[in-house]
Amino acid sequence: MSKLSIRPQRPGDRLAVLMPGLGAVATTAIAGVEAVKRKLGQPIGSLTQLGYLLEEDGSFGPSIQKVVPMPQLDELVFGGWDPIADNVYQAARRAKVLDHHLVDQLEEPLSAVKPMKAVFDKSWVRRLDGPNVKTGSKKAMAEALCEDIRGFLQKNGCARGVMVWTGSTEVYAEVGPAHQSLKAFEAALEKSDPTIAPSMIYAYAALKCGLAYLNGAPNLSADIPALRELAEREGLPTGGKDFKTGQTLMKTTLAPMLHARLLGLEGWFSTNILGNRDGEVLDDKDSFKTKEVSKLGVLDAILDAEKYPELYQDIDHKVTIHYYPPRGDNKEGWDAIDIKGWLGYGMAIKVNFQCRDSILAAPLVLDLALLGDLAHRAGEKGPQEWLSFFFKSPVTVPGRRAVMDLFRQQRNVHQQLRRYAEAIAASAAGAKVG
Repeated sequence: MSKLSIRPQRPGDRLAVLMPGLGAVATTAIAGVEAVKRKLGQPIGSLTQLGYLLEEDGSFGPSIQKVVPMPQLDELVFGGWDPIADNVYQAARRAKVLDHHLVDQLEEPLSAVKPMKAVFDKSWVRRLDGPNVKTGSKKAMAEALCEDIRGFLQKNGCARGVMVWTGSTEVYAEVGPAHQSLKAFEAALEKSDPTIAPSMIYAYAALKCGLAYLNGAPNLSADIPALRELAEREGLPTGGKDFKTGQTLMKTTLAPMLHARLLGLEGWFSTNILGNRDGEVLDDKDSFKTKEVSKLGVLDAILDAEKYPELYQDIDHKVTIHYYPPRGDNKEGWDAIDIKGWLGYGMAIKVNFQCRDSILAAPLVLDLALLGDLAHRAGEKGPQEWLSFFFKSPVTVPGRRAVMDLFRQQRNVHQQLRRYAEAIAASAAGAKVG
């Protein structure tokens, strides 16, 4: 293995955090960072801000921030795109995730973040619409995104950038001919091929402009062969997909317990209600199918029915999501879990998780932006499997099985951070000797 070299984070180096989709998740993340900077709140839920490095023996080591230098919060510059022209202050008030009293205290910095015109196609997200959109061919829109990115970096004096998808879930798609190679993809862009989704165009533009790309939705985007090829060619990290919040966070916590104790599982019924923009989008059956596929793969990967057919074969696993506007962003998830123990006797677990969807997702946006940038500075490229900790449906190198168990994912992310910390310490020691 070649020696790991990590480009330093110099004081004052600004990082552009660019987000397609300035809805509830993005505005909660941006407002949260601004609140923390002003000591109006704590970055609860953020590994990069509050975490300590876990040593190999499981003991706590130093603060991650002390041993793995990353941009400070006041070195982050937020921007993004949205089909609705509201600035982030207006969008945050409309989302109604955070108290208006808090949002109003942040009016000045939030109002300064105005959405650029979005690449948007209603055939991919049927329940949304807006006038703040780009026009022209898909190739022209990709080129316009690149102009946006380069212009943003230059205008804001940013040393680097990262893109985190915080937009809506697109309708279900599978890899087709236009996605098989970069050459085919670029030819399809020229023809405005209908199988190229907006999220793919954003991922393409990010990679063409030298940005790491992290996908917070279950959309098929940077994981198509064409964009994997581009990420490898450009030497850029990618990660995804679908922020791990709410019900899947609980599922990847409880299922490892069943597996560790060798308790059988007969069925797992999951249902959710939510009333935010995400819920409205998922009310469309084809967008829901994209989310359903993401959610359903979790149990099979953790429980391993092939090794334990008597415990986990033929599990009845169902997931439903219902749009219920009165709840807004306050999602509620119910799980009915039917398990079996000694001699096959049945038992049941009931879970009622009354969560706040964007409150759980916001710290993931921050962590993924900082860790995606760290991976870029470390020269990583392609799928960053160590970031699976943050995702429902982790993207891996082709042919490799994804790790879904939250605790194995936690070990993996800390193992990589220890590796980075050791490389940074060795570099610093070498510089002193020199």
